[in-house]
Amino acid sequence: MTVSSAKASATSLSPSDQAKLELIDPKNLPRHIAIIMDGNGRWARGRNLTRIKGHKAGIPAVQQTVEGCAELGIKHLTLYAFSTENWKRPAQETGTLMALLRQYLRIASKSVNRHDIRVNAIGALTKLSTGIQRDLKSIIARSQDNKGMLFNIALNYSGRGDILQAFRAAVAAGEDLENLAEETFITYLSTAGQPDPDLVIRTSGEMRISNFLLWQIAYSEIWVTPTLWPDFRRTHLYDAILDYQQRHRRFGGI
Repeated sequence: MTVSSAKASATSLSPSDQAKLELIDPKNLPRHIAIIMDGNGRWARGRNLTRIKGHKAGIPAVQQTVEGCAELGIKHLTLYAFSTENWKRPAQETGTLMALLRQYLRIASKSVNRHDIRVNAIGALTKLSTGIQRDLKSIIARSQDNKGMLFNIALNYSGRGDILQAFRAAVAAGEDLENLAEETFITYLSTAGQPDPDLVIRTSGEMRISNFLLWQIAYSEIWVTPTLWPDFRRTHLYDAILDYQQRHRRFGGI
């Protein structure tokens, strides 16, 4: 899909969101959007709910974001679903997060083909439960022939770990480390073959990267919103893209 097709199917949008959609330049879309989904716990606390309720409330935000990006014609989307550091949380919470992930994968399996989305997963996946690994392999296999947006789910992911595993893989492949070029090194990263994120979105207002795609976001534009993740919708996605389109990217030049 493209911005034009998104406009054609925008009947369910509010007038203000339709106006934002009209302003988006289809020739200046970010090729790759990466999102740090943050604020589920604070959203729940503000409503006197459990953190688990906050995580459940974040699922519609994931659905709207994935479908919204696909409708616009974004080519690559990466969502930071679970970091290696998240294992420090209470066992009940991490267990619920894994259960919610499996629930989301079942929901997503019905929509990825409708939106021509190809699913991928990055991170230390072999350390996840066999059930989650099986669900991931299933949705990846069912969507592998789709031609639209590539949707990366970052699970048990660490930016530092990604760089380390890439280095180890380069060593194992017999690369000449003294003369190893960046163009070669990136072929060992988890995002090999994909463009680096043009735009990184972080919800909840926190000014942190949180060990996310550390190599890949060296020159990404960063957009932070105080909106907590469960409240994130297409309107916020449109705001982020419109802000991105007003920036002049110099990549170290003038």
